[in-house]
Amino acid sequence: MLHWLKQYRRAQLLGDISAGLVVAMMMIPQGMAYALVAGLPPVVGIYASILPPIIYALFGSSMTQSVGPMAIVSLMTAAVIGPLAPPGSALATVLAAQLALVSGAMLLLCGALRMGFLANFFSRPVMSGFTVGSAIVIAFDQLHTLLGADLPHFHLPSAVLGVGSLLLLVLAKQYLAGLLKRCGLPPVAADIGAKLAPMLVVIGGIVLMAATNLPELGVRATGAVPAGLPHLNLATSSAHWRPLLQPGLLIGFIIFLMSMSAAQTLALKRNEKLVSNHELIGLGAANVASALSGGFPVTGSLSRSAVNFAAGANTPLASLITAALLACALLAPTGWLALLPLPTLAATIIVAVLGMLELGILRTAWRYDRGDALAWGATCLGVLVLGVEAGVVIGVALSMGTLIWRASRPHIAVLGRIAGSEHFRNIERYPAETQPELLVLRIDANLFFGNMEAVVERIECELRTHQSARQLVLVMSAVSSIDTTALMALSELNLSLKRRAIGLHLAEVKGPVMDRLRHSELLHQLNGKLFLSTANACDHLHAASVVA
Repeated sequence: MLHWLKQYRRAQLLGDISAGLVVAMMMIPQGMAYALVAGLPPVVGIYASILPPIIYALFGSSMTQSVGPMAIVSLMTAAVIGPLAPPGSALATVLAAQLALVSGAMLLLCGALRMGFLANFFSRPVMSGFTVGSAIVIAFDQLHTLLGADLPHFHLPSAVLGVGSLLLLVLAKQYLAGLLKRCGLPPVAADIGAKLAPMLVVIGGIVLMAATNLPELGVRATGAVPAGLPHLNLATSSAHWRPLLQPGLLIGFIIFLMSMSAAQTLALKRNEKLVSNHELIGLGAANVASALSGGFPVTGSLSRSAVNFAAGANTPLASLITAALLACALLAPTGWLALLPLPTLAATIIVAVLGMLELGILRTAWRYDRGDALAWGATCLGVLVLGVEAGVVIGVALSMGTLIWRASRPHIAVLGRIAGSEHFRNIERYPAETQPELLVLRIDANLFFGNMEAVVERIECELRTHQSARQLVLVMSAVSSIDTTALMALSELNLSLKRRAIGLHLAEVKGPVMDRLRHSELLHQLNGKLFLSTANACDHLHAASVVA
């Protein structure tokens, strides 16, 4: 806790101040927009951006992570509380905070139990498919607000303002950074200036609402934003614990996964070390804090964290400064926020989420592993057709299913000797020499209950192909563990080979595996010998066959 503060240097202060100011300017429109995505009053998004980053700064391990509302988590929140309470209602606000409490408690428990390894259970293609599907759903849901009504019956003034704001944001995203660079700004400052375009567009929308008769024409605004800081309380609905429990666990999992992805990306740039268990505790505490302050589930945002990083953030002090500035914005008169036009806010949401439509992982997976590409497509389609929660379940199931499927079908290579050397290689890849009386197989996986049947089946297949082989050598250099089921299967294979007068030999057995095997009967009953290397095994067995 606060290990970064003990080592703080004065030279870091300027970067933290500038980053805190920039992210605060981003967070006002972004937090309000993501609250709308979650089906909550816009001010709740600012509430969720004040206390959570302060608490994360105490417990988290990332120096530049920006914790707060995030599009996908907001969409999941809306999917959970939408059927239980009307959007924007007091009950919806209570349920959103209760959902953050469930997610936070789960993350804290996982952190206490040191379960940070859970971040490995969602493959990147599946995560990308989930992100793309969620982004499409969010963008589509905002079309109604952007146009003021459903297609094709849109509200013209709202549509003009919304589409105009959308075009300005798209043009700013594509060209503003380059324009600022040509005007003489340094590249980093130009990139940050382009990131602040949503704030400028929002201010422009407010000015238009104040200076024209757009409100009289029916353009909707956010309405009154309560001034003052949120009151700390823990209002819950006792009747809704059960329907919130399972979704809260799923959202907690996604919070951790997305936050780790964002933090890891930035940590690599500065050669910093993340501690996954500290991240679990930091994110869990941040979500409990969000629940106490009337917010909703929060996580680390890659886009916002990237801006924080680029703006010069050196330590979590930047997030503390952001939170302080947002608190000041609520303490000051908030009448100007009441004029923020919803079509403009919808445009900022659409541009933000469409920035998550990164298809590079799909292209890479399609070229490298079609199975991963299909998992990407299935997850994305699951989110679009079945909903966000179903998409999460499909993603986890596909990740685990792919892992199990690959583990159950290990690669096994027939080895031969490279002429004039002691190196043995796969005969399908190298011009390696084999001996008719000897079959050498290398098993490239750990042996466990899920793959042992496939391993034995492949061994028997190779023995049928090499019918002249009287000696079988299993090269165990890639085997790091053998469970009880695999041990029993090897014993049965050993007995079967003995009845057929075929010797079973083991080569290059790793030390930890050998330590376990010494406690079994396999080594005493082995119908063959143990060899230190494959070359020793082949030389010894070939010499023995010549003598025989």
